[in-house]
Amino acid sequence: MGSFNQFLAFASAARRRSFAQAGRELGITASTVAKRIAQLERQLGVKLFHRTTRHVTLSSDGEALYARCEKILADIDELEALAAGASGEARGELRINVPITYGKRVVIPALARLMAAHPALSADLRLSDQFCDVVKDGMDAVIRIAPLEDSRLACRRIGWQHLLLCASPAYLARHGKPKHPGRLDGHAFLLFRNPSSGRERPLQFRVEDRTIDLHPPRRVLMDDGEALVQAACHDLGLTQVPDYMVAEELGNGTLVEVLARYRPPPLPISVIWPGSRLLPPRVRAFIDALATPGK
Repeated sequence: MGSFNQFLAFASAARRRSFAQAGRELGITASTVAKRIAQLERQLGVKLFHRTTRHVTLSSDGEALYARCEKILADIDELEALAAGASGEARGELRINVPITYGKRVVIPALARLMAAHPALSADLRLSDQFCDVVKDGMDAVIRIAPLEDSRLACRRIGWQHLLLCASPAYLARHGKPKHPGRLDGHAFLLFRNPSSGRERPLQFRVEDRTIDLHPPRRVLMDDGEALVQAACHDLGLTQVPDYMVAEELGNGTLVEVLARYRPPPLPISVIWPGSRLLPPRVRAFIDALATPGK
């Protein structure tokens, strides 16, 4: 049976897919991480990693062991949370996965305020628009912009994502401000292509208590929402993006919202975490920071 330090080195390397990063997390050298994992492999009689000169990936035996290790480490977190109490100091590493632009515009400012208030807190922030399994991927929490369907997970709504149709004042001065979703002929559209599926996202509007999808001819197609905002700021046309993506531009007048009364229904923005686990103080503090922005 391997020692606790060997399992800890293995779990860190498995989570980060790097011996060097695991060493930094644990405060030891990468060679010490590799030595502990090699000792564990010999004692268990299995190969836990496939190693190359540049990468390490888990073997099938490694995947199975990692799932068990993460459950044990989560149990340790719960014991620490119980010892600290519900009002305990937020400390340790907060492992979170967030959508890219929401993470840049909303999460990082909130995280900065949180870490300033809790010096013992560190963060492993992963920005990705790909689906993240909070349990399998060993996250403390994940932000999801969609209705929650997984009953294994606990959830707290922290906001709503509204889709806004926007254009620059110069563009609207040249082409006119549309008054109805059915009267968009003659306008140029900057549309979003989903990087995962390659599909264009339709424009969405709420008309007479029903949501409609429109597929107007595009002038520009991009797979990055922030790039669409910049294109609209340069007078290229109309684009529909989440409200937090254009908050600054709307505030300073660089962009103007049009057809506001026809916004589609918003999507919930939620923090989710494994429902079987006690909420550690660091996660509770993170959720509270997002639910009360600016504080």
